Amino acid sequence: MTSTLTYRTSGVKDTVKADPQWRGLFISGGMAAFAMLALMMVQIIVFVVWPPPDTVEGYFSLFQKNWLLGLLSLDLLYIVDSILLVLIYLAVYFVLRRAGESSMLIALTLGIVGIAAYFASNTAFEMLTLSNQYAAATIETQKKMLLMAGQVMLETYKGTAFDIYYVLNTIVLFIFSPVMLRSRLFSRATAYLGFLAGILMVIPSTAGTPGLYFSLASLVPWAIWLVLVGIRLLQLGRLDS
Repeated sequence: MTSTLTYRTSGVKDTVKADPQWRGLFISGGMAAFAMLALMMVQIIVFVVWPPPDTVEGYFSLFQKNWLLGLLSLDLLYIVDSILLVLIYLAVYFVLRRAGESSMLIALTLGIVGIAAYFASNTAFEMLTLSNQYAAATIETQKKMLLMAGQVMLETYKGTAFDIYYVLNTIVLFIFSPVMLRSRLFSRATAYLGFLAGILMVIPSTAGTPGLYFSLASLVPWAIWLVLVGIRLLQLGRLDS
């Protein structure tokens, strides 16, 4: 059996037919959006107060002084963010799928593949292990080999897999946004903010100075998008069947 969630957006009556179980997913997705926003703010504070090292030796030294700060410097919170992003994507998919089944399925698939690529790119715990081995090494040859291994980990951390994650999630925003506009299930502001964040994410953050500036600029519309999507998903989840 299915139930109907009925609500109004901009004075236009829209109806979403959904299995009652998706109401729980909408609430989970809404909570995930706010949790992701909070973690994003924490990560920014960490980077500003404790800028990450520039070298392998710097990371190894940081891990020995403060292993948690070392993990945070290599995007530990971003791993959690990516898990939360899965919940957000799933919730948005089940809200909008009747407004564009094929488009939303493509977006969801690309988003999940991109997130999986990010998990493959993050080498925080590998660097922690190498740091411990480096600290215990007594032979200079061993230390040089561990430094080389650490350099490989850093290149992986900002390499192809991360760029795939970044580009695919940019495409997701470009697909979500027009479906949001057509459906009226989310506000027009939400859709336009998705477009804006996507435009600013066209250049990956790994693309030198321009990439850094564009990625930082994209955080503003992305943060507001999370707030608007989070509020809407919570509203949908709490509506009576």
